[in-house]
Amino acid sequence: MHQTTNLKPGILASLALCLVAGQSFAETPLESTVSGAIRPLMQQQAIPGMAVAISVDGQQHYFNYGVASKQNGQAVNADTLFEIGSLSKTFTATLAGFAQASGKLSLGDPASKHWPALKGTAFDGITLLNLGTYSAGGLPLQFPDEIKGEADLPGYYGHWKADYAPGTHRLYSNPSLGLFGYLAAKSLGTPFAELMEKQLLPQLGLQHSYLQVPAAQMGNYAQGYNKQDQPVRVGPGPLDAEAYGLKVTAVDLLHYLDLNIQPQSLSKPLQRAIATTQTGYYQVGEMTQGLGWEQYAYPVSLEQLQAGNAPSMVLEPQPVTWLKPARPLPADTLLNKTGSTDGFGAYVAFVPSKRIAIVLLANKNYPIAERVKVAHRILTALDQ
Repeated sequence: MHQTTNLKPGILASLALCLVAGQSFAETPLESTVSGAIRPLMQQQAIPGMAVAISVDGQQHYFNYGVASKQNGQAVNADTLFEIGSLSKTFTATLAGFAQASGKLSLGDPASKHWPALKGTAFDGITLLNLGTYSAGGLPLQFPDEIKGEADLPGYYGHWKADYAPGTHRLYSNPSLGLFGYLAAKSLGTPFAELMEKQLLPQLGLQHSYLQVPAAQMGNYAQGYNKQDQPVRVGPGPLDAEAYGLKVTAVDLLHYLDLNIQPQSLSKPLQRAIATTQTGYYQVGEMTQGLGWEQYAYPVSLEQLQAGNAPSMVLEPQPVTWLKPARPLPADTLLNKTGSTDGFGAYVAFVPSKRIAIVLLANKNYPIAERVKVAHRILTALDQ
């Protein structure tokens, strides 16, 4: 079920307190803590399968539960691919940060600088940073149904009218972050999908992460299940690759978090890119907005973390308070991001100063509040 190495004594002592009655004494304390949180969650939410990955002081631990497909009964394992939905936005932000580190763009550039189709539109007065932080002025959560693909984008963005002055409100938006990634790719002169699959993912050392799952890997692609328990997988959509398109293993995703904690093994441009994504640009309540990542002063209470991941933060415009200048990552900070598609639910969180990280991947879209609760419980046990 898992792969572990020795934990430091303080963590072992803490986790030993979390043993659940009735579990095997052969389980490690960490496995008991994780199982005690995950198994009731899966039963409560009718989740067919989950992969959990945890990093402590650079040591990786993997726990797999249930099935990747109810149709064939295949168990979740280290090779199982899950859709991660909007967690893809952190990869998109890293690519944009790389473009800036490579001198191809500046976050302060007008969006229209990098795509002639936007010249003479509202995007003359909207920066790349506005797009990357959902503060363009009210771009919606999703594209309208009539926008089917790339050919429809110039007309959509050209006719779009802002509800707010750029930079004054946060409204979580796939068209905003998607355009951010699209323009970053244009600045680099290569289509986004090619940049992601042939450059960024390999440079990060991710061997089993895909926008388009290759035929040879389809047997590892988990079947997702929607809220009606019907089988479903994500379909194509405008700027899907940029906003929500990645499919990854828990092993790859934990490696990605470890690189975000300690990026020194990466190239200098990628190190600068990661620092850019972890920079704080503005605040909404207790949450500080980075590029892709959302930040909280650590330690953070469950109530604070759930408030920052509440439906209102996704669906309603929020006034913002900009940090001037933008703030490099403070010493004690938790970074997190959720991701959802119709059939999958993902959540990750990490604390660089503590060198702890957690990945939760499920082949069902279950409530974000429940993801945050379980992750917070496990992280609290780790940091004792």
